[in-house]
Amino acid sequence: MNYADSIYSHLLGFVTESGFRFTQLDVAWKSWGRLNEARDNVVVICHALTGHANAEEWFSGLFTENSILNPDEQFIICMNVPGSCYGSTSPQSVNPETGRRYGSAFPVLTIRDVVRAQQLVLDHMRVKQIQLVIGGSMGGMQALEFAAMDKRVQSAAVIAAGARHEAWAIGISEAQRQAIYADSRWKGGDYAPDESPVQGLSAARSMAMLTYRAPQQFSERFGRNQRDDQTFQVESYLRYQGGKLTQRFDPLSYVRLTQMMDTHDAGRGRGGLDKALAAIQIPVLVVGIDSDLLYPVAEQRALAQKLPNSFYREIRSEYGHDAFLIEFRQLNNLLLEFRHHIKHRAA
Repeated sequence: MNYADSIYSHLLGFVTESGFRFTQLDVAWKSWGRLNEARDNVVVICHALTGHANAEEWFSGLFTENSILNPDEQFIICMNVPGSCYGSTSPQSVNPETGRRYGSAFPVLTIRDVVRAQQLVLDHMRVKQIQLVIGGSMGGMQALEFAAMDKRVQSAAVIAAGARHEAWAIGISEAQRQAIYADSRWKGGDYAPDESPVQGLSAARSMAMLTYRAPQQFSERFGRNQRDDQTFQVESYLRYQGGKLTQRFDPLSYVRLTQMMDTHDAGRGRGGLDKALAAIQIPVLVVGIDSDLLYPVAEQRALAQKLPNSFYREIRSEYGHDAFLIEFRQLNNLLLEFRHHIKHRAA
């Protein structure tokens, strides 16, 4: 699978908010279309927790004809967040200062650290203007921080994310981390690649799947149906999803990225949420999902109310939090409506 086109290596040192210094920071990225001469036709896509830079795979419904994304006119880029295991510097990367994997020494990054890392790639490309930053879930957190941190951004779409990670979501993440820690192979995070604590990661993913979907969808899909071995079909589904993730993701990356999501608070160090969000003057589309258990629509409504130039809409779906990766027709229509709204107000 081609998860990235290239890797940008920042060799001038990168200091995180916690004070950890990377002598080299790699950011993998993939793009569609071409950067124009004015370098102002850029669209940035931010991925979710276990996503990667190949947005066309998981955001496929936005790469279709007449969608919000148009590679014939736009330069579309998606960057793998540091800490992830798809090409960017991660816990399993070799620290050039020690010659050994970072392992548990890999720091807890913040959403702002990740946005700063992505800005380095855009700076390297000499990008002058960003038409739109879009992301869902963890990607939505990045999109909101881009809106707060980067004056090149002209508009943003924050999908299925709030102004900060609330106690409910933090608790869910911690329960998943505890499942990983309980794996006998965890060893504090300093495990060998061939001794990865996959059982813990599988359990964590099973928990997560319960928050990504909604009760009605589970009932309709599985009911109380059982397999020939008398296990419930929903049990089989969760075990399958857990095992599937272990084949493509690193447990320590999962731990660090969930911890990173817990740092999300747009008001931190900015005088509180009201002041921080009031300072974001660009148009921001805030999208909630009516059946989202992980980030309930009350969070998106509250975010939209505090943004001075917000445009709030909801996806109606039985698929819960995952709807932003499934209900592409609705999502694309909302994005096209948002673009029309911006053009109309500018006219």
